[in-house]
Amino acid sequence: MCPVTIGTALGAKTAASAAIVGTSAIMGTTQSVLAIQGQRQAAKAQGRAQAAQTRAEQVRLLQQQSAERINQRFQQQQVSDQLQKAQVKAMEARATARTSAGEAGVAGVSVDALTNDLTRKEAIYRFGLQRQTEQTDIATELRMQDNNQRSYQTMLSINRPIEQPNYLEGILRGANTGLNAYGTLSNIKT
Repeated sequence: MCPVTIGTALGAKTAASAAIVGTSAIMGTTQSVLAIQGQRQAAKAQGRAQAAQTRAEQVRLLQQQSAERINQRFQQQQVSDQLQKAQVKAMEARATARTSAGEAGVAGVSVDALTNDLTRKEAIYRFGLQRQTEQTDIATELRMQDNNQRSYQTMLSINRPIEQPNYLEGILRGANTGLNAYGTLSNIKT
């Protein structure tokens, strides 16, 4: 072969090698950039989803706790109404007993004993209702604590750490792609 042909062949081979290296570098860089952008977008999307789920859980807990307190107030109002009715009935019963005793000509210790018995029954009823209210309040507080604990667990499961873009891994994958492309392209015979 003549020196011009050899020089032209070497120049063509060098140009082809340069093109292969350039193509490989572009492919590797493109893959790295796309992988990192994809990881960033996925992390942002997961962050938005977690924020929305967290807000929804907070609203759910607030509504549940409000419903518990409203229910507790309704129950307390019912007990208050029952206590007031019991007090009125007891007063009416004592007044009826005194009037009946007075009309019958009975007075003294036996009338006092009767009114004391009616007062005792009213006190027992009042105590029972108050005890029931205390137990209901304790049950409400326990339910609210349980609601808080379940909400906390839900928040933990929602707000798992978000995987951030791994730049080194992206670069290494891109370099690997570039090297693989270079190897493949350089093995192709022109």
